[in-house]
Amino acid sequence: MTPTPSHTVSAQQRKRNRLTLLLIAAFFFVPMLVAGVLRFADLHPAVNRQHGELLEPKPDLRRQPPQLADGRAYAWNPGARIWRIVVAPPAGCAAACVALSRQLDTVWQLFGKDADHVELLWVGEPPAGAARPASLRVLAPSPALRAALPRLNDPAGVPVYVVDPNGFVILRYAPGFEPGGLRADLAKLLKLM
Repeated sequence: MTPTPSHTVSAQQRKRNRLTLLLIAAFFFVPMLVAGVLRFADLHPAVNRQHGELLEPKPDLRRQPPQLADGRAYAWNPGARIWRIVVAPPAGCAAACVALSRQLDTVWQLFGKDADHVELLWVGEPPAGAARPASLRVLAPSPALRAALPRLNDPAGVPVYVVDPNGFVILRYAPGFEPGGLRADLAKLLKLM
């Protein structure tokens, strides 16, 4: 018996089937290949990057336990899961520090229900006219604390730092930073709690 013509596949149909199979394989393997290249090249979408500068190594502020302006010790209390925004302006900082305090107050207010998990630590007395959110903790001036903050004496202005609940400085924001970036970074960190 000879095969009937219905069982034979034409060369054109075979070519079309192979092309379809190759396209299906490409749809599966090409995204995996691109993801692998991005992963091993350490290229990440901008959405996953932080706005502040990630510090390595992370300075440990527990070694210089800060004191509140009234003389009481400031406890880190990691169990409370409080994140801190630290500002240590130079003496005589007036208008720039007032503007910075208002930006930080706005950032703090935008946390809404999570605002209880963020404190603003201001080293030294804030200038007259500075915003004073409910989370503000005024720390006594401390040369040891100032020395622990990386690149604090920036000629461009006052940097801002984010400190984790354990007392490690993890992020630095250069003078003139975008407050929305600080808020976005802290919002991500608060979700980790």
